[in-house]
Amino acid sequence: MSNSDASLQAAAPTVSLGLRENWQQFSLLVLINAFVGGMVGLERTVVPLIGAEEFKLESTTLVVSFIISFGVIKALANLVSGQLADAWGRKRVLILGWLVGLPVPFMIMWGPSWSWVIAANALLGINQGFAWSMTVIMKIDLVGPKSRGLAVGLNEFAGYFAVGVTAFLTGYIASDYGLRPAPIYLGVAYAILGTALSILLVRDTREHVRLETAAHARQASPMSFREIFLLTSFGNRNLFAASQAGLVNNLNDGMSWGIFPLFFVSFGLSINRIGILKAIYPAVWAILQVATGPLSDRWGRKGLIVGGMWVQAAGLFLTAATSHFEWWLVGSVLLGIGTAMVYPSLIAAVSDASHPSWRARSLSVYRFWRDLGYAIGALSAGLIADWFGLSWAIVSIAALTFLSGAVVAVVMKEQS
Repeated sequence: MSNSDASLQAAAPTVSLGLRENWQQFSLLVLINAFVGGMVGLERTVVPLIGAEEFKLESTTLVVSFIISFGVIKALANLVSGQLADAWGRKRVLILGWLVGLPVPFMIMWGPSWSWVIAANALLGINQGFAWSMTVIMKIDLVGPKSRGLAVGLNEFAGYFAVGVTAFLTGYIASDYGLRPAPIYLGVAYAILGTALSILLVRDTREHVRLETAAHARQASPMSFREIFLLTSFGNRNLFAASQAGLVNNLNDGMSWGIFPLFFVSFGLSINRIGILKAIYPAVWAILQVATGPLSDRWGRKGLIVGGMWVQAAGLFLTAATSHFEWWLVGSVLLGIGTAMVYPSLIAAVSDASHPSWRARSLSVYRFWRDLGYAIGALSAGLIADWFGLSWAIVSIAALTFLSGAVVAVVMKEQS
C-alpha cells in the first residue's frame, strides 16, 4: 500500500453498526423527529375547531378535508421518499422535507380562507413524508438488524410525544388567546430548528447500509420499484399483513384527529379539556413505544400487532359509547396503549421482511399505504358523521380496526 493510500484510509471515517457506536447521530435524529412530530401536533386540537368555529364549516366532511389533503400527499411523499433516499442520500431528502414545511405555520396562522389550511396541509404532508421517513430510515441504518424495534420505538416516541405535548399546549394557549395565531407560533420554532439541525449537523447513513448489505447472508437480485411495490403490497404475506394493518391504524388515527374534537365539543367540553384528551392518546403512545419497540425484538412482532389493534378498537368503542370526560380519558389511554403496541412492531416487521438493498423502498411503500389511511379515515368518518352522526363514525372505524387485527392473526408469520 502506498503512503497516499494509507493516509486516505486513515482519514476515512470508520463506519460501524449499533446504537452505542452511533449514539450521537441517533440522538440528534431523535431530537429532529420531535420537531417533525410537533408540526403535526399543532393541528390535533385547534385546526378542526378553526374550520368549524372560525370558517363556519357545517359539513364534517369539509372540516376534515385538511386531513384528506395531508394524508394523500404524505402517502405519495412516502412512496417516493425511499427512491429519493437511495438516489440522493438520506440527508438531502430530510432537508428538502424541512424546506417544504417552513411555510406551513404561517399559512395556518394567517390564511384568509379554509383553502389556505388545506394547501398548508398538502405541504405538511410532504414535510412529514420526507422528514419523518428519513429519520426512521436513518436510525434503522445506524443500529443494524439486532435493534430495529428499539430504534423505531425511540424514533416514534420522540415524534408522537411531541405530537401529544404540542396538542396539549395549543389547546391551553387557545383557551386563553384564541384559536389563531398564538397556538401556531410553536410551529415556527419547530420548523426553524428542524431545518437548521438537519443542514448543519446530520450526516448521511448510506455507508452504514453498504456495510450491512456486504455482511448480509442473502444477497438480493436487483429489483425494480414496481416489483418492490407489488411485493410489499400483496406478494409477501408478512408485508401485506403489515401494510393493511398500517393503513387501518392511521385510518383510525385520521378519524380521531378530525372527529374527536367535534365529538367532544358537541357535549360542551371546553377547548383546554379537549386538548388534554388529544394529548393523552399520543403521549401514552409515545412513552410506551420505548418499551414496546424492544419487546418486539424479544417477543416477536405478530402478538403485539394483533393485541394492539384490538386494544385500539376497545378504546374507540368506549369513547363512542360514553358521554363523560373520565371515560373518554380511559378510551384515549387505551387507544394510546394499543397504538404503542402496533406502531413500532409494524415498521420493524417490514424491515425484517426486506433486504437491506431495497429496505428503504419497501418501507416507503408500507408508509404509503399506512398514511393513505389518514385520508381514507378522515373521508369515510366525515361522510358517516354527516349521514348518521359522530358516534356512528367512531363505532364503524372501531369495528374495522378489530377486523384488521384478525387479518394479521391469520396471515402474518413470525420471522425467524
